[in-house]
Amino acid sequence: MIWFAYNIIFTLGYLLLLPRFLFRMCRRGGYMKDFMQRFGMYREEVRSRILEKPRIWVHAVSVGEIYVAASFIKECRLQRPESAFILSTTTSTGHAIAGGLIADDDVLIYFPVDFPPIVRRVLDLLRPKALVLTESEMWPNLIRISHSRNIPVVMMNGRISDHSYRGYQVVRGLFSRVAGMMNALYVQGRADREKLVSLGASEDRVHVMGSAKYDMTGSATGDRSYVRDLLLAAGLKDSDLILLGGSTWHGEEAALLGCFRRLKEEYGNVFLVLVPRHVERTRQVVSELKRSGLRWVLRSTLSAGQAPPDSAYEVLLVDTTGELKDFYEQASVVFVGKSLTQHGGQNIIEPAALSKPIVVGPNMENFEAVMSDFLENNAVVQVADARGLCDALAGLFQNDQERDELGRRAQELSESRRGAISATVSSFLSMIGTSKG
Repeated sequence: MIWFAYNIIFTLGYLLLLPRFLFRMCRRGGYMKDFMQRFGMYREEVRSRILEKPRIWVHAVSVGEIYVAASFIKECRLQRPESAFILSTTTSTGHAIAGGLIADDDVLIYFPVDFPPIVRRVLDLLRPKALVLTESEMWPNLIRISHSRNIPVVMMNGRISDHSYRGYQVVRGLFSRVAGMMNALYVQGRADREKLVSLGASEDRVHVMGSAKYDMTGSATGDRSYVRDLLLAAGLKDSDLILLGGSTWHGEEAALLGCFRRLKEEYGNVFLVLVPRHVERTRQVVSELKRSGLRWVLRSTLSAGQAPPDSAYEVLLVDTTGELKDFYEQASVVFVGKSLTQHGGQNIIEPAALSKPIVVGPNMENFEAVMSDFLENNAVVQVADARGLCDALAGLFQNDQERDELGRRAQELSESRRGAISATVSSFLSMIGTSKG
């Protein structure tokens, strides 16, 4: 009855959400190509490549998960060079990013709808050696049918937020069955393990490995000096300190602009850089900047090496994509967004690896294990609200030693926690090496 109820509810929910999905598909574009893969229908070229050899199926959704999945695949190849993979994603954006990360030998597909006939059709074709689900991807039918076919199923870099935990408690009967069918759950922190076990997962199958995101921060490559040139072109003075708002969401730019005015009054030599999480919000952020009365400029209008303006700007709005890390390197203090006025948080490990002092808001639910590490090691400043943000920033800008110490602790912590992917892969390959799947 549990599986029957799940399939009825899932089908109804999918049909209700389908119009919204189709509208987004038409508005954004990019969804139509290979759309039928979601129903287990593949072009002959894709089918032929899938059938060339046995493959491990890895699934990821968000951009961050895709990078983790790509690193997992790369490490598998280092430890077992003959490994071959299928990587599945959900969105066209994720699909495009994944296409640039996988090897030529790998196969990229869209994730199928979790409905029994579709799942069976897909598994009949893919016949994976194992199924690897990243972070919090728990698809009951896929897991159940894979288990029935002796296909090992694992969770990699797993996490269970408090919000998800409350939801899983409501459907504990279903969740405990699904978790019991998984061969291993490699999770980020102790709290994740405790939640999974309390929901019915077997204690001996839940392993704390740390966050794989610590392994995503390698040494910088390429010439990044162009960012400094861009800042100088905007009127940055050599004596200025830079406040950077990274991956900001609605409401956070306004809060930072308010703090920036205070910093200008109390400290003086401060320059603000705003890097919204979604470049599509540029117009909205521009409206905030116009209301602020500050002098601002768009990154897209600047060229490295151009002469600075007669009247220096005070704020740079980065309206391009893929440059956040480059700007992090120039920052004096970093605020990481989706944590003050929104929920979930964004990755703080990237600026930490660059030895930057970091401030976040109270809402870092998607990085619970990471935040626990950073708070225990006094390597991040977490504030409760916009007023607390301004106070924290003022304290850091007025104390060079405190900034340096906070950045040093963050960098040392991020370096000490690396190795989760390598350890996960070693355990995973050992498991499937003796598996009958």
